[in-house]
Amino acid sequence: MNRFGPLELWETKERQSEWAGVSATAHEENQPIERTRRPFASLKKKNFEVPRRKNRYSRHPVVAAAVSMQFDQPPSARRAPTFYARRDADAWQLLGALLPRRAATARHVQQAHARLTVLGLATARFLPHLLAALPRAPHPPPPLEDASSYPLSLFRRSNSSSAFASNHLLRVLPHPLPLRLFPGLPRRNPHSFTFLLASLSDHLDAGHATGPAPSFLGSHVHALAVKAGAAGDLYVRNALTHFYGVCGDVGAMRLMLDELPRVRDVVTWNAVLAGYVRAGMLRAAREVFDEMPVRDRVSWSTVMGGYVKEGELDVALQVFKDMVQKGVRVNEAAVVTALSASAQLGLLELGRFVHEVVRREGMPVSVNVGTALVDMYSKCGCVAVAREVFDAMPRKDVFAWNAMICGLAAHGFARDAVELFERFLDEGLCPTNITFVGVLNACSRSGLVAEGRRYFKLMAEKYSVEPEMEHYGCMVDLLGRAGLVSEAIELIEGMPIAPDPVLWGTVLSACKTHGLVNLGVEVGNKLIELEPAHDGHYVLLASIYAKAKKWDEVREVRKLMSSRGTSKSAGWSLMEAQGNVHKFLVGDMDHKDSVRIYNMLDMINRRLADAGYVPDVSSVLHDIGDEEKVHAIKVHSERLAIAYGFIVTEVGSPIRIVKNLQVCGDCHEFSKMVTKVFNREIIVRDGSRFHHMKEGRCSCLDYW
Repeated sequence: MNRFGPLELWETKERQSEWAGVSATAHEENQPIERTRRPFASLKKKNFEVPRRKNRYSRHPVVAAAVSMQFDQPPSARRAPTFYARRDADAWQLLGALLPRRAATARHVQQAHARLTVLGLATARFLPHLLAALPRAPHPPPPLEDASSYPLSLFRRSNSSSAFASNHLLRVLPHPLPLRLFPGLPRRNPHSFTFLLASLSDHLDAGHATGPAPSFLGSHVHALAVKAGAAGDLYVRNALTHFYGVCGDVGAMRLMLDELPRVRDVVTWNAVLAGYVRAGMLRAAREVFDEMPVRDRVSWSTVMGGYVKEGELDVALQVFKDMVQKGVRVNEAAVVTALSASAQLGLLELGRFVHEVVRREGMPVSVNVGTALVDMYSKCGCVAVAREVFDAMPRKDVFAWNAMICGLAAHGFARDAVELFERFLDEGLCPTNITFVGVLNACSRSGLVAEGRRYFKLMAEKYSVEPEMEHYGCMVDLLGRAGLVSEAIELIEGMPIAPDPVLWGTVLSACKTHGLVNLGVEVGNKLIELEPAHDGHYVLLASIYAKAKKWDEVREVRKLMSSRGTSKSAGWSLMEAQGNVHKFLVGDMDHKDSVRIYNMLDMINRRLADAGYVPDVSSVLHDIGDEEKVHAIKVHSERLAIAYGFIVTEVGSPIRIVKNLQVCGDCHEFSKMVTKVFNREIIVRDGSRFHHMKEGRCSCLDYW
């Protein structure tokens, strides 16, 4: 929300400047001023001298001064420039030369302040402009004393009674200082209320406050604005609309929109749209979106984010397509949201479409966009492309590294993930809990027990990252896959936090893999007591009984499952082809090309049988004949998807499939045999990992 704009009650309307509402001294004192092209136009343009330099910067003394400060170099390498300031030196332009053009930090402002003090230009009249140059307090904010001492010092030493100084003090101070200082400020204007409300909204949005108190405080500020005659100001109303949306009072938020129809703009509509999305009222948000007289990029990206938040990923991607078709220039938020939706669906063609829009519009690949691209390509089965994007990023933050490490882990490239993690540490970056989830997951996928133990120990001892449930889950999975089930149980029982059922479910899965029937029965019954509505526990326990050919027990488990109203989740497989998403169920006959699909599947089965493929029917949980079991396995959803892939994809192109459940053992062998006999590549993303199958081998090395 734009916090800056005309002061309709006190001042004449003037163009906003690049200093976001900074105005001349007469303007600060609530006196009418003439329209100007930029603030401080009356000041002289050239009133200090810099020694001539024999380079391309020497022609412009302001630029030369900025370059000579060398903010990006270590302190030991910086050289302070020499200025020959005249008595009428322009401190305002000199401040602009001393600060970086973008993202000036508090440290930069303090360095510029020191330079101006040396030159004798840091007068009390100029100190408010240093206050204006300070950035807003970060989230989470530093301790109050650290964050407020310098801004308060500037404000007090300036002896300023202008609203300009008061507003920027409210802007840079962390909550709750603006509330405390607001009543005692020497002068205020409508912008003072926008900054105060912005401080409250940011505090709420960061999740630092709950309950009715924040809403009461906002209503109190609203009442003060009404009393001061500022409640009709567009920017104050926008700030109030945003605040009520953040605190969840959608009734008051809607009232701000409807109360004064002439005092609202696209920012007002966007604030209401965001408020409904935040409250989970997607239908109301869509009604507002359709009702808006004018939409901007923020409007489109906000409604897209709402659909992604509510899990309607396909609708979010359709909104993105509509946005592009209507000629609206996409912003970073829309791109990141669309890439996130594509990644969650695992649909590569849609993700590639979003990437192509970024290229076509010449959008720079920022850290956020680059990270979203890495995540999308990783989750859509193109980990090699994800690595190319990652390596080409000019700047990477810890989130980009995390996305790449986790992507390599999900694809089974454990050694590459561990190597990248070591490089991450060599870069001097500090790993987060997500970083360790990625590297521990990589170890568990490939049986790197020693490395997993070392990294798990390194977390707390060196990097002070306390293990969370996800880290314990990775370690239990690592030990269980390696056959160290007893050690996994000891780890769970020794946890300082209460284990969740997922950990015991991992142990149950390990019991099935290693044929530990008695232990599996004990753990399975315990899980059914903990989560009687979870179908996966019944299925795993029945699988353990079936593997031991205890069919009476299998029937008892199925009967118990039915009596409690729990049914097994239906398995499905998705395949993206020719711009459409095709969904297949077990034994599916509803597809428009089902006849061709089953004919193709019969041909594949005959070729595989000639090559020596024999079905493994151990996963069938019914006491029926082997022939019937073979027939049941032959129509699993991923096999139908593979057959359809043979029909619609070009020879030489990989067949990409997304499953909601873990692939069964026989379908895994079937898929590997297909790649060997037909020389095709198959990439399957199942409920737990990726399987890259080629020439009869899988990237999981059959360790899954």
